[in-house]
Amino acid sequence: MNHNAPLSAGTNRPRSTPDFRDARLRVMSLAQLRAYGVSAAETSARCRSGGSWQPFLPGVYLLHQGPPTSEERLHGVLLYAGRPTARGTVPAQPVAPEPHHAHEYGDGLPFSDGLPYEDEEQSPYRDAMLTGMAALRLYGFAHAPSLLALDRLDVLVPRTRRLRSTPQVRLVRAVVLPRPHHVTGLPVAPVPRALADAVTQLGDAPTIRALLTEAVRDRHCEPGAVVRELNQARLLGRPHVVDAVDSLLAEGRSVAEERLYRMVSAHGLPEPVWNVDLRLPGGPHLGGVDAYWPEHAVAVELDTRSPRPGARHGDPAQEAEWAEYARKRDHLERLGITVVHLTPRKLRDSAEQQATVVRTALLSSAEREPATYVVVLPR
Repeated sequence: MNHNAPLSAGTNRPRSTPDFRDARLRVMSLAQLRAYGVSAAETSARCRSGGSWQPFLPGVYLLHQGPPTSEERLHGVLLYAGRPTARGTVPAQPVAPEPHHAHEYGDGLPFSDGLPYEDEEQSPYRDAMLTGMAALRLYGFAHAPSLLALDRLDVLVPRTRRLRSTPQVRLVRAVVLPRPHHVTGLPVAPVPRALADAVTQLGDAPTIRALLTEAVRDRHCEPGAVVRELNQARLLGRPHVVDAVDSLLAEGRSVAEERLYRMVSAHGLPEPVWNVDLRLPGGPHLGGVDAYWPEHAVAVELDTRSPRPGARHGDPAQEAEWAEYARKRDHLERLGITVVHLTPRKLRDSAEQQATVVRTALLSSAEREPATYVVVLPR
């Protein structure tokens, strides 16, 4: 029998014959095969020497001879680590992604956020998701190796899951699983978590720096989310990770500044002076701001604060930095300067609303008491 033939003529076979062009039907768990009417004894017989099938992982089988494809490996490791339910035993037929949601990510597989199941409970991969380098590759990271180059695939599972890692699967355990994203119908850990799991296995500083920088530069996630995951994974004590985080935060500020420039231009705001220091005439330095409208006494400051490497909750240095941040804002506002604080996330998700906030501050300047004159200097 070849792998395009029906699995069984038994009475338990589903009404429709599976389409073996779908990789999810070329690799199956023992429970799925039973749902198609294939007994454990028949599965063992087909995996003997000269048979048309082969074992892939404990309880998971390739329904053909020869090496697995990248897609089959992904499905196989998730079947091994997942916690299937009765509803998720028989694989669903593939759901084609919408054309405007699909592209190739470099291993011949289309990228889609679509979920090929009605709900999470129907999935045969429940309580398991790809993480680490495999997940980053699925997200399209240029600095992640190809799936074919990965000897082991990382899979995130609950801490209580009674499974062991194998030469092909590295199990990563979590107290609480994050909500997965779905790429080509597969559950994938959110980018910050996948990055932390990848960095755990890396000692190469340039690669770590490239991955973290790419995550922010290509808009996969915000810097603060990455730093939080690295902190939870207790990775911020590694010198090469600390250096990479510094690059990450610098890249995050650069991305935020670009969003601010785009917001001002796209929404027709008056052109401010950019990146300036404010001083009282002959007096002390008041602090720097990212944009300033002198005739309106309105300043915009990007709030790009993130926990610094090594900082913990209640860390004195971190609290002092944030206290200085608040002190500067209060001082400027006492001088009659309106300070608008914008976060990178707000600029990304609601640029029009943030532009309205700035425009309102500019328009209301005529109704306020004149601000104290300040000297504006390039920063």
